[in-house]
Amino acid sequence: MAAEKVRFGIIGCARVATIVARRIGLTANSSVYAVASRSVDKAKEFANNLSSEVKAYGSYEQLLDDPCVDAVYMPLPTSLHLHWALKAAHKKKHILLEKPPALTVEDLDTIIEACNTNGVQFMDGTMWMHHPRTPKMKAFLQSPELFGELKSVHSVFTIAVAGKFFEEDIRVKPDLDAHGALGDVGWYCIRAILWANDYEMPQSVTAHPGPILNEAGVITACGATFSWQDGRMATFHCSFHSQFSMDLSVHGSKGILRLHDFVIPYEEGSGSYFSSTDAKLVEMDTIWGVPSEHRVTTELPQETLMVQEFASLVKSIQESGGKPDPHWPSISRKTQILLNVVKTSIQEGLICVTLRSK
Repeated sequence: MAAEKVRFGIIGCARVATIVARRIGLTANSSVYAVASRSVDKAKEFANNLSSEVKAYGSYEQLLDDPCVDAVYMPLPTSLHLHWALKAAHKKKHILLEKPPALTVEDLDTIIEACNTNGVQFMDGTMWMHHPRTPKMKAFLQSPELFGELKSVHSVFTIAVAGKFFEEDIRVKPDLDAHGALGDVGWYCIRAILWANDYEMPQSVTAHPGPILNEAGVITACGATFSWQDGRMATFHCSFHSQFSMDLSVHGSKGILRLHDFVIPYEEGSGSYFSSTDAKLVEMDTIWGVPSEHRVTTELPQETLMVQEFASLVKSIQESGGKPDPHWPSISRKTQILLNVVKTSIQEGLICVTLRSK
């Protein structure tokens, strides 16, 4: 007898919801059960494009009141996350929440506390964390012989938007997604820095000169430097104004890791990264230790693997009465802290912000 699948309700019909909904359909342990929009006609259109069996609701409340919904995926504007995530948690719905999960650390703490109190799993939608390439790269970074000690990390995620994006997109509207590019593409850069540093928080954060803000004060391009007490450092740059790029480089005392598609692999079925160890300039025109390419294949897209991981945690709670896994909320919180600190540095005139150790 086949195991019962985790039944997802999707709250909101944003473009990313279409992508994730189809990825849910590829999983072995999940299914899209219902979708909700503020317009029942829009919900019906979205549902019919998936399956005639998917229910459509004309309000988010109706979906949350459905006892058959086990978990919700929320691709809502960030300003709506606190309200609807709390309602979902109180209805005992497990929550897969798009990034950034909150406007403030305090809001995210409230969401996480509600999830823990109600025994539901929380995870944000940082999909590249679930690609099989990611643990392979981590194994290289943790090798004393191949990589050595971590010295620096540099991440870039930029998108050259076009058309009426700067007038119409929710990511440039302060009442919807007030973090702008920092919350959208910058979130991935900050997470990559934390990931490479085993989630050890830096001692200080300083925003780079020249951040770009629109007339409403929403960030459309920015960067920052993170510093640790032992001399490690990291930088990132995110932008809605530069040509598309997704670069990540991690530098150690012995080795280097590089890739140019760390957020979304260029090929759905595989992801590559480059590494080198003990590279040296032997002669003026000869280098020893040329980077080698490593290709990691996958049968499923990274969004599907993310949903499968999330659903497996949900099933563990449902079937064994276990507690929510604290790992995913913890790294969401650390990413949120650094996002907000970068924004503070920008707003306060590029000051160096010192983080208190806990």
